[in-house]
Amino acid sequence: MSQQQRPRPTQPTTEPIKYSDVFPVSGSLASKPIAPQDAATMQSAENTVLGNTQKGGPAAVMNSAATKNERAGLVSHEQVTDVVATDGVTISQANVAGSRIITEAVGDQVVGEYARPPPVAMTSPASALDRDAITIGEALQATALSAGNKPVDQSDAAAIQVAEMRATGSSEVDATAKLPDDKPATREDAERVIGAELRNDPNMVTYPGGVAESVAAAARLNQSTK
Repeated sequence: MSQQQRPRPTQPTTEPIKYSDVFPVSGSLASKPIAPQDAATMQSAENTVLGNTQKGGPAAVMNSAATKNERAGLVSHEQVTDVVATDGVTISQANVAGSRIITEAVGDQVVGEYARPPPVAMTSPASALDRDAITIGEALQATALSAGNKPVDQSDAAAIQVAEMRATGSSEVDATAKLPDDKPATREDAERVIGAELRNDPNMVTYPGGVAESVAAAARLNQSTK
């Protein structure tokens, strides 16, 4: 009686990371492996349009996936997806409800859409130093009045903490209770507070009449009033 042969173990099949694995895309792009030159193209576009590569953005995700694909020997370093080679990548921006909405696409497929704080329009920085300029603490007081009974959430708390640090140099004090030592709101203050509120909001938006918008409004008034 012959000895029964054991079945040979099935070799695992290594599949490249495809666009549909990391992005909500469809059509021909979905089944394409993410290639190194795809990632390089998107990174170049982000640097050109946005000034830098966005942390956790499409270029960063594509670069990570392409690196893994290349290390596994599934794509070559010079490989580029036909969709990128033919249709390229695009990055568009639009102002919606006070936020700058950025949309990134590969061909006609959107691979990323997120909000960023709009630039705070300013004129002359000198007027922010006027004795009658609106301070950060006063902007926080205005927020408390306009927000009414709105519960303080994580984005509010983060924005308030940054505002207090900008106003007094310490996160341990209440800026609204230290108005004599408070400072006029400036463009840099507004950008820091807006960034803190956006980073801590799940929808990446600022609250109408909230901390970020109040400090930004104070900064604009300080720069336009002489």
